[in-house]
Amino acid sequence: MKDTTRQIVTLLALFGVSAFAWGAGADLGQAEKQPTNWVAIGMFGAFVVFTLFVTKWAASKTKSAADFYTAGGGITGFQNGLAIAGDYMSAASFLGISAAVMASGFDGLIYSIGFLVGWPIITFLMAERLRNLGKFTFADVAAFRFEQTPIRIFAASGTLVVVAFYLIAQMVGAGQLIKLLFGLEYYIAVIIVGALMMVYVLFGGMTATTWVQIIKACLLLGGASFMALSVLWKFGFSPEAMFASAVQIKTDLALKDGKIAEVAAAAGQSIMGPGNFVKDPISAISFGMALMFGTAGLPHILMRFFTVPSAKEARKSVMWATGWIGYFYLLTFIIGFGAITYVLTNPTFLDPNGGLIGGNNMAAVHLANAVGGNVFLGFISAVAFATILAVVAGLTLSGASAVSHDIYSTVIKKGKANSADELRISRITTIGLGILAVTLGILFEKQNIAFMVSLAFAIAASANFPVLFMSVLWKDCTTRGAVIGGFLGLISSVALTVVSPSVWEATLGNPKGSALFPYTSPALFSMTIGFVGIWLFSVMDKSARAKKDRDGFLAQQVRSETGIGASGASGH
Repeated sequence: MKDTTRQIVTLLALFGVSAFAWGAGADLGQAEKQPTNWVAIGMFGAFVVFTLFVTKWAASKTKSAADFYTAGGGITGFQNGLAIAGDYMSAASFLGISAAVMASGFDGLIYSIGFLVGWPIITFLMAERLRNLGKFTFADVAAFRFEQTPIRIFAASGTLVVVAFYLIAQMVGAGQLIKLLFGLEYYIAVIIVGALMMVYVLFGGMTATTWVQIIKACLLLGGASFMALSVLWKFGFSPEAMFASAVQIKTDLALKDGKIAEVAAAAGQSIMGPGNFVKDPISAISFGMALMFGTAGLPHILMRFFTVPSAKEARKSVMWATGWIGYFYLLTFIIGFGAITYVLTNPTFLDPNGGLIGGNNMAAVHLANAVGGNVFLGFISAVAFATILAVVAGLTLSGASAVSHDIYSTVIKKGKANSADELRISRITTIGLGILAVTLGILFEKQNIAFMVSLAFAIAASANFPVLFMSVLWKDCTTRGAVIGGFLGLISSVALTVVSPSVWEATLGNPKGSALFPYTSPALFSMTIGFVGIWLFSVMDKSARAKKDRDGFLAQQVRSETGIGASGASGH
């Protein structure tokens, strides 16, 4: 415990010295445009210090693997609902959706609706069964009646790939935010975020992560509510007046760009209808499927259901989470239109080329400055940073648990690893994931973060969700079917993502039109491949193991529906 305290105090001192140096030093490219905001920096620093003390408190309670992964199963439904909302309302939700609405208007709603629609699937199909069947990770559920080694290798692979893509978005958001606030170089900002995230997870585990998520959810809901109400107040609480103003501003901006009057008017009106973002029906269906089914395959969200003591609390936590998340997504729509009316017309927030300082992802942060001045900017910046940190901590924890619990403990040690060894492997994995997150965050600097998260959702929908769904609900699913079908979904979704325009052209710099896969999201194709693979290889499987898998369905069904025997072992 003394070592932990010493390390945290050292990190606090380093953070304080660094913050002073950043504030006092010259800007590395951004400072002339963005003067040092000491109020914002002070609030930002206060939040970091406070959450580090939460982590110190949590570290004193984290004695075993169960404490590290699931906070000992002692979180209530209401607390877990807020923590899930905190986990789900990520940088993509707050910064990315508001940026998408500002850029594309009505089309930005596809993210809000898509992210939200996944929750009924979790409520009615997953939450209770997950709590009754699992212990630490979603692989415990998928592997309940299957052969442990192959299914856990697949589950850990799926988890790590989804976590990597999701981490990119959070790191990009955090890097841009700190760059804007401190006038730092982007890569230094990303490294700082990676270091802080590692401290939270290494020392505090799930207890610290849960409380950081709860604090952050309350702050984010309060801040977003104030921002949305401030925007509506300007228009006499009339959404119609706000939309009319946004259309006029977009029209004026198009005229300023040299477009003729008719084209400019059409450009202004276009923000009130669909079609700016998703260009064809296949892309729309594929994108919608990714957002809808990906939610039910996100390892860091599924992991939260093991932190509550019963299936009843699991259901309650989904109910609370859905309410908070739905309310929040309504606010992001108002914030996006508010950014059009407040930010795009204010030269203070624009660079010499007419673009937003810090990029479009900073729309909500600039709006906070416009409606509440430096103090509210500091508050929203701290909250946005907390948002990112809480989500990154949850992601890292799910990745670490996949390696230590699924690979090390179950596959390598055949279930005989002790708690101390498992914790040690978790912490080593956390450091590895932190380094990976920083590297990927630097590589994907220019991407819209809501879009980057949608790619993680597409992979989760294609790999994790089909295996989870079929293993729990289909009697004839076998180990061979689940593993082969799951890997087919995983590999096809990653491959199609890499050769899509968003990565092949936008990130890797290949010529426009050279992408081998024409659609923005692979989910329609890769999810189908996953489900068909599971079905085909299960029905073809006539092995002795397949008979055992099918015979085990009844025991799994009884446990998943009733919870009998769910209090202790993970079911194998």
